[in-house]
Amino acid sequence: MPVKLGELLLKENMVTPQQLQEALGHQKTNGGKLGKAFVSLGYVRDEEITSLLSRQYGVPSINLDHFEVDPAIIKIIPAETARKYQILPLSRSGATLTIAMADPTNVFAMDDIKFMTGYNVEPVVASEISLDEAIEKYYGSTRSLQLKQDIAGTAGGGNAGLGGVGSLKDVFDAPGLTFDDMASVGLSEVDLDSMGDAEADVETVKTEDDEIDLGALAKSSEAAPVIKLSNVLLIDALKRGASDIHIEPYEKEFRVRFRIDGILYNVMALPMKLRDPLTSRLKIMAKLDISEKRLPQDGRIKIRLKVEDRSRDMDFRVSCLPTLWGEKIVLRLLDRTKLMLDMTKLGFEEGSLVRFKAAISKPYGIVLVTGPTGSGKTNTLYSAITQLNKPDTNIMTAEDPVEFNLPGINQVQIKDQIGLNFAAALRSFLRQDPNIILVGEIRDYETAEIAVKAALTGHLVLSTLHTNDAPSTVSRLVNMGIEPFLVGTAVNLIQAQRLVRRICSNCKIEITDVPSKTLIEIGFPPDAVGTFKIFKGRGCGVCNGTGYKGRVGLYEVMEISEGIRDLIMVGATAVEIKRKALEEGMLTLRMSGLEKIKQGVTTIEEVLRETVL
Repeated sequence: MPVKLGELLLKENMVTPQQLQEALGHQKTNGGKLGKAFVSLGYVRDEEITSLLSRQYGVPSINLDHFEVDPAIIKIIPAETARKYQILPLSRSGATLTIAMADPTNVFAMDDIKFMTGYNVEPVVASEISLDEAIEKYYGSTRSLQLKQDIAGTAGGGNAGLGGVGSLKDVFDAPGLTFDDMASVGLSEVDLDSMGDAEADVETVKTEDDEIDLGALAKSSEAAPVIKLSNVLLIDALKRGASDIHIEPYEKEFRVRFRIDGILYNVMALPMKLRDPLTSRLKIMAKLDISEKRLPQDGRIKIRLKVEDRSRDMDFRVSCLPTLWGEKIVLRLLDRTKLMLDMTKLGFEEGSLVRFKAAISKPYGIVLVTGPTGSGKTNTLYSAITQLNKPDTNIMTAEDPVEFNLPGINQVQIKDQIGLNFAAALRSFLRQDPNIILVGEIRDYETAEIAVKAALTGHLVLSTLHTNDAPSTVSRLVNMGIEPFLVGTAVNLIQAQRLVRRICSNCKIEITDVPSKTLIEIGFPPDAVGTFKIFKGRGCGVCNGTGYKGRVGLYEVMEISEGIRDLIMVGATAVEIKRKALEEGMLTLRMSGLEKIKQGVTTIEEVLRETVL
């Protein structure tokens, strides 16, 4: 590199003088750049060099594995120029073109590109290895060039260029073209090689006894590309540990995103011609009406996944919503193996767990779990009723939808279109001799009223609400129309929760440059600063370079004590109730987050993202 990379690494104590000499010798023998020599010898990681250059020159860095480039942007710079300067065009905003490059000091490259394209150039730093892979992906390798020629011949010598979305027609129309071939010309980022080892067989489960065999994903070369694409989407989401798949049509873009550990990542940019076929395919799998494109629809897909001759069923909850440019489909992965039913492993602080267990052990009353969508409320409630599930207990649940089937528990699927709403289900439950009732969500006055009456007549009621914190839940119930004296009498405990990402245990490192003032500002007591260590994830292959792997809960558990009950009775505000709860030892969501920071479970950034003081 034109920059003195060796000196920078020595200055940062990332390598020793001896390692620098060995890297220089390796570079002289094998050619290439000094950065690659360090990586090849295992002295530093590619991401560490990228991060160092980003800090040194004040240029942002980017992980190309999580970035999908529009084919129209790729066309701006020829393949020869991209390979010559090891750069990749990323996006264009007005007259400014953003490019990824391994060496942000290469002014010759930037001047050449500015002259060639007529755009102002804005660089971001990317690792050399990821740039090589991205250039091969978007501009094609020798194999993809051969594939272009083969397809051109198949199409009768017509326009078979594969650089843009419009020219992909030949790929999908070409007979005998496998999905591996499609991936090699830049259609998706799905790692199909990892699926080609005959480990996974997939079949959709139509009913309990009626199955449609779709065959192995990677080996299937005869099925239509849309069928293979839909199956690849579902399986790749499982392999990546995604919780949701978002398939989103826009005016000039058709993209796929995965939500992994609560964060959305772009994984594919599909050609627009696949919008209607892919949407219809998923709607058929979910048993939805493909002719209805004007109204939202909800369904379910069941997949039987065979791994090493063992089968397991996977459920996908499907939501279809008409948008301006077509139907957006979101699939929620319901993986029973990821359902954490052991309450001690959810992330509760010791005192909070004792209070929650005491509340669900009472013979009657209401226990409310609150938080936004995707905050783990269902998991917490399932953990609670699993602990309470005994042969002498009748547990009834009303859910929309029923996410997981739990043996020994009577679960009812809400169907508003036929009048089976939460209120109707609750009324029927009271005639079914229940001990414990779980209501998926209290949405209106009628449901809240029946839940309160059930709690006051000797039943334990578990349910959820959408509120920001535990104290404000009281105000929400009163605003629904429930009298304050009924709220104070019926409710045993209110718990608010959030999910934050865990630091990856494989690349966890201590950081020492966090100012004491910052720690005090986010909520740590001054006398606690310096008594604990702060960690973060450096980024590795295990966590996809994010520094995070998995999630853990933050919990705000407010027990309705006599003191809080008295405040509710006289119509106290949420602020007054919170003050009293803090006096009685309640941990707020922020305080729970600070505990997780002290324990080295998560980072300051994650806690600030999900909580307020």
